[in-house]
Amino acid sequence: MLRVLNSAAAGRRLALRVVVIQAITTLLTALACLMIGPRTALAALAGGGAMALGSLAAAWGAFGGGVVGAGMALGRLLLGTAAKWLVVAVGLFLAMAVWRLPAVPVLAGAAMAAAALMVSMKFLAAQRSTTRANA
Repeated sequence: MLRVLNSAAAGRRLALRVVVIQAITTLLTALACLMIGPRTALAALAGGGAMALGSLAAAWGAFGGGVVGAGMALGRLLLGTAAKWLVVAVGLFLAMAVWRLPAVPVLAGAAMAAAALMVSMKFLAAQRSTTRANA
């Protein structure tokens, strides 16, 4: 029997930690943009918020239904990724086209949240990795 020490719950916790780090990065970006003006800060908040909400949607899609087989897990991962980018695209569209927020801070907020995703996954995954297989 093959036993794996990492559970779906550990993956869910890791994904939620990443979303929290993205939210903190978004707030820091908005705070930096506040020096330019409140509308710019709101734009950065909208862009980063769209990315963080997208990551939350991806986590929910990937880890939402418990333990399943490999095919279903891959399907959930793909569904979560599609949901993430749909949420991000709608959020960016709302921010720039509907609410008429400045595009550069919107994209800067989204880029900083995406960078936070990459950096946090590098450090959190390396720090928490306990995947071992016992045959």
